[in-house]
Amino acid sequence: MLKVFYKNESSFELEKENDLLKIDGELFPADVQKVAENRYHIIKDHQSFNVEIIASDFKSKNFTIKVNGNIYELKAKNQLDLLLEKLGMNNGSEQKVNEIKAPMPGLILDILVKPGNSVAKGDKILILEAMKMENMLKSPGDGVLKSIEVKVGENVEKNQVLVKFE
Repeated sequence: MLKVFYKNESSFELEKENDLLKIDGELFPADVQKVAENRYHIIKDHQSFNVEIIASDFKSKNFTIKVNGNIYELKAKNQLDLLLEKLGMNNGSEQKVNEIKAPMPGLILDILVKPGNSVAKGDKILILEAMKMENMLKSPGDGVLKSIEVKVGENVEKNQVLVKFE
């Protein structure tokens, strides 16, 4: 099941059951014919619809379609996306990053950034040695570093603040 949103104002549930589509729990009997790459002709209730998929980003689940000349921006969410959203855990990359804490006790081996640096999600921040293993700590999101709260060679405890963001 997918929940599809249009302009965050309206939504509908979309399911595929065998070769049929269900929209909001009701079967959607229609004649759908692929006429070209990303182009379809649909006949539903004696009405004709020309549909073109203009853009599709499966990673972010954003789609742009054109139906009879009208363009629609759609966002799809599966059951996991909806559950994470309900629990307040959706799309952490959009949330503001305030700090990075030590995931475990260890020793700071190297600091790869300086205050004032801009970092992107996934950028390497520092190396923490724990249990004789080197752990690369990366930025959980985009931001600008405000301060480095530790020094190379310093022992840190679990949940100790290592880096603060602006």
